[in-house]
Amino acid sequence: MITRRGLRAGCGRDRDIIGRLGYSTKHTVKFGRLENLCSRVVQTLDFPPRASKRRLFNPTWRSRQSSEAVTPASSASTSRLLRYHTNLLTRSTFTTTGRISRSDIDMSGSSEPLNSLGMPVERVADTMEKPLLDNRAYRVIRLQNQLEALLIHDPDTDKASASLDVNVGSFSDADDMPGMAHAVEHLLFMGTEKYPAENAYNQYLTAHSGYSNAYTASTSTNYYFEVAASNSPSPSRTSSQINLSSQPTSKTDSPLYGALDRFAQFFIKPLFLEDTVDRELRAVDSENKKNLQSDTWRLHQLNKSLSNPKHPYCHFSTGNYKTLHDEPLARGVKIRDEFIKFYEKHYSANRMKLVVLGRESLNELEHWVEELFSDVKNKDLPQNRWDNVQPLTEQELGMQIFAKPVFHMRTLDLYFPYPDEEMLYDSQPGRYLSHLIGHEGPGSILAFIKGRGWANGLGAGVSPLCPGSAFFSISIRLTEDGLKHYEEVVETVFQYISVLKDKPPQEWIFEEMKQMSEVNFKFRQKSPASKTTSALANVMQRPLPRDHLLSGLSLLRKFHPQGILRGLSHLRPENFRLMLVSQEFPGDWDQKEKWYGTEYKCVKMSDDLMNRLRKAASASPGNRPPGLHLPVRNEFIPSRLEVERKDVSEPAKVPKLIRNDDRVRTWYKKDDQFWVPKANLKLLLRSPLVITTPRSAGLTQLYQALVKDALVEYAYAAEIAGLEYEVTSTSSGLHITLSGYNDKMAVLLEKVLVQMRDLEVNPERFRIVKERLIRGHKNAELQQPYHQVGVYTRWLTIEQVWITEQLLAELPDIAEEDVRAFFPQILRQLHIEVLAHGNLYREDALRFTEVVENTLRPRKLPLDQWPVKRSMIFPPGCNYIYKRELKDPANVNHCIEYLLYVGNSQDRHLRAKVLLLGQIADEPCFDQLRTKEQLGYVVFSGATVHNTWLGYHVLVQSERTPEYLETRIESFLNGLGNIIRKMPDDKFEKLKNSLINKRLERLKNLSSECNRFSTHILNEGYDFEQADHDAAHLEPLTKEDIIKFFERFICPNSERRAKLSVHLLAQNTASSIIENISSEEDKNTILTKALSKIFAAHNISTDSEKLATRLRGRRLSLSDSAPISEAAATYLTMDASLPADKAREIVQQGLVALGGSIERKGENYKATTSRAPVIIEDVHAWKAGLKVDVAAQPVRPLSDFEDIEPKL
Repeated sequence: MITRRGLRAGCGRDRDIIGRLGYSTKHTVKFGRLENLCSRVVQTLDFPPRASKRRLFNPTWRSRQSSEAVTPASSASTSRLLRYHTNLLTRSTFTTTGRISRSDIDMSGSSEPLNSLGMPVERVADTMEKPLLDNRAYRVIRLQNQLEALLIHDPDTDKASASLDVNVGSFSDADDMPGMAHAVEHLLFMGTEKYPAENAYNQYLTAHSGYSNAYTASTSTNYYFEVAASNSPSPSRTSSQINLSSQPTSKTDSPLYGALDRFAQFFIKPLFLEDTVDRELRAVDSENKKNLQSDTWRLHQLNKSLSNPKHPYCHFSTGNYKTLHDEPLARGVKIRDEFIKFYEKHYSANRMKLVVLGRESLNELEHWVEELFSDVKNKDLPQNRWDNVQPLTEQELGMQIFAKPVFHMRTLDLYFPYPDEEMLYDSQPGRYLSHLIGHEGPGSILAFIKGRGWANGLGAGVSPLCPGSAFFSISIRLTEDGLKHYEEVVETVFQYISVLKDKPPQEWIFEEMKQMSEVNFKFRQKSPASKTTSALANVMQRPLPRDHLLSGLSLLRKFHPQGILRGLSHLRPENFRLMLVSQEFPGDWDQKEKWYGTEYKCVKMSDDLMNRLRKAASASPGNRPPGLHLPVRNEFIPSRLEVERKDVSEPAKVPKLIRNDDRVRTWYKKDDQFWVPKANLKLLLRSPLVITTPRSAGLTQLYQALVKDALVEYAYAAEIAGLEYEVTSTSSGLHITLSGYNDKMAVLLEKVLVQMRDLEVNPERFRIVKERLIRGHKNAELQQPYHQVGVYTRWLTIEQVWITEQLLAELPDIAEEDVRAFFPQILRQLHIEVLAHGNLYREDALRFTEVVENTLRPRKLPLDQWPVKRSMIFPPGCNYIYKRELKDPANVNHCIEYLLYVGNSQDRHLRAKVLLLGQIADEPCFDQLRTKEQLGYVVFSGATVHNTWLGYHVLVQSERTPEYLETRIESFLNGLGNIIRKMPDDKFEKLKNSLINKRLERLKNLSSECNRFSTHILNEGYDFEQADHDAAHLEPLTKEDIIKFFERFICPNSERRAKLSVHLLAQNTASSIIENISSEEDKNTILTKALSKIFAAHNISTDSEKLATRLRGRRLSLSDSAPISEAAATYLTMDASLPADKAREIVQQGLVALGGSIERKGENYKATTSRAPVIIEDVHAWKAGLKVDVAAQPVRPLSDFEDIEPKL
């Protein structure tokens, strides 16, 4: 249910659930560590993607940082879920637990100091079991109003954060008003009694390098923010000492205090302003519409809708305008009053868990929390529990659900009601079963059914739904043959369960899992501040000892064979149902799910099938396939975990070039700040043959997919042991990445290289992998428009890029012998570039390089044959538009990406200016296009880079046409100049300093540092200190500099501005719906809603019945808008009491907006720019007519980086 503000570009949490969980949005979606995922469910599942106050996804400025979560470290034990929609949403219920008794809490060392009111603040815990390298200090307190808070003093942090988790979510929605909890989450941001301005909170955060967000889950609503830790620069590492009771920080000097003050008011006195209610309900509605064609949402809701109607799991949790506005109004309900009643009924201090993280001492943080949160009312509400009702009963068990997806996919999902193990945190028996059933090595379910050609991937795990309920879920990605044999696949699952029943639970398997849980926890690295607070606030809802909040869900402490057997007893044929998802089978779906319209069919499992499953579940060793057995001991579990720590005054910002010749470059940096026994090894096998043509790109994709397919069983053991690899490709060549514990890295590297060199193309596996790849590309064309638009943007701005359509034209004709002939050609002649980073010595890096050379033995690739990555130069004054119709016929959303070309990304002055322009425009753009004009849920803006192409962009996904969206973006840009000119100097300086602080933020972990190095190596600019240079070039910029920059590159009236917009057009527009409706009453309803949305953008509340009355009896036609215009004007003057001139102005603007929402996709609107647009018809010919920029150049001679030891 998610974000209160809608999707925004940048580092926010939302990229849609798939993205947020790390799934690929392409064909082979990798899902490792289901247990870790299920623990992260706390933050990500059972609710829609979040909207962030930061940019959600800007592939150019973001660096993909490792998220070593504070939630359970995992074994990859539960395998990968290799699928698109991943109904892990069923395990996604945000878990909250029952009351925590004092016996559950470690009270050692607790004391009760007096607070500023003379009342005791209870010290619940002053110590915390934490990772080895965690230099934070922790304290758990409880205020007099029973609000519990975890305080975190982090002397090194450059970001402060807080999160408050309330034990109420969508499970508490009224049956006749679904989405209530989600709507309340949205409305809390809309002003408080102390800070009544609608944007006061977010304006404060933006001015202090911050952002906010929130999400609603099944039993929890989680609010959080992040802000600069100080108004001064970050401290040096030498100052990193834990400070328990230093001199108090001045409140005026702490951005955290001001943010906490505003944040606390959400839970003390929110306003629920009348004029914001309708707008935020439309935001909820837009959010829901965004997800209507997402199989993730559709299949999750289908599973919920077909569950026990007496359990709140069946609820529709997002809500929409109809459930939250139209239907309640029709019943005579006062909507605003209902939201206030929900808040008053469910929001209570004793249900709230607060986490605050900052540089301030624990005593200071405690004082601030007591001061600011003591006024939160305590209503002594019980914790929400659902112990006496289960989501699946006899009525739902034993059923087969056949569902038709939007995407091209085939999945088989098994759901078993499972015991709630919330009190078994020290043993977590379900993890043992997940580890074995989700295993991918020899003897596993996946290995067996993959060998039969029935499956490509499998995931399994326990997912708590709510206190008292859980599922054990198994999800299998089927092949075409697997779909035909799905019943045999289910039999195989139960045959493996019989393997587990043959012997008692094996303690050696548990000990392996326990060992890895200890290693992973011991060497866990820091997460970003807001991830830490948001996750821990939710973890606090669980009945964990308070000194185990960090470790409780991560560490396995006790072997509990009885708990394992109890869990195993629930995995029986009588206690499950299945969902089979396919576009082909059975073909006669006879029902539609209420909320998303998913076609499905339900049938009872036949007696014959149930008898076969019972037989399989009780099979003796002689009566089941010998290929099913327990895994062998894991040779990859690390044993060498030593780290040589040498403290330095300042970590090195640049890797060393320790080998540089005509065959190889090897970059190396020994870790000097994170001190974990891990490493990252990144190899670039540079070749011009990899994506020279769409055909070669298709061959390369098949090759790397076949390599990974062949390594699944072997590499899974390494993955469980915290060592992973990946093989990918770009225009530069093939990329191999290894990351994790360095102890056994050399073993895995050699195996991967040998597999690449000696790949045997098995005909059956080739057929399966090729079909999966083609299906993945077809699915890419069915993604949400805002996910697709970047493909076309890159195609138009980069010299050599291929789009999905071109790949799909080539892939069907590629045969296995083509791949056999192709990959040796790539490997025959290469240049090798290596980055070795982490807990490695120089000798290790050079040895890895030699392994690559000696295994592949390529000829050297001459410099003049190296691939060159270049971008297009847009001529001054250009105005290009590229249009493309989307493939999904049911999608109703259009999308526009509006780009303004600035120049070469290596121009430091231009980079600084476009970054600062993006910072200044971010909040006004979102406020205008998303909040005020309600164009759509998805609105991004900011700087963007494609290779060396530097620019500024705005992205909007909306039901309104791209032509109309273009006029609104240009209208915003016209007004942006005045915003900058009128901006007070002190605000300008705050925004500039906020951006400087962002650019200088500390790296959080080893992976984030490695990714920064590799980014600059792969783009061949080697600008390792780019962030520092950006900050240095931002510092002297003045407001006049930005005004001149704006007038030259951004202003629509600039004669030299260079612009490209990409229009993705929905097939199923509102206009086509209207034109196919014969009922005048139905047309009236659609137009009433469209006009209401337009009026809401002008802060005019609409009486739908009166407006519908004004429209009734008139000829409602899109070709003649006069009757609609007359009805709207009459309503505004007579019913809304507006002056006639104001009504005419709104109607005039509204006619354009109405066209934008219901006109046909081909309708054009006059843009504010004076230059007529050039429509790009033939991309190849168009690009041929443009100049090409030079490729990125090293910012320094490579010799400056060299540290090469002379050979003996």
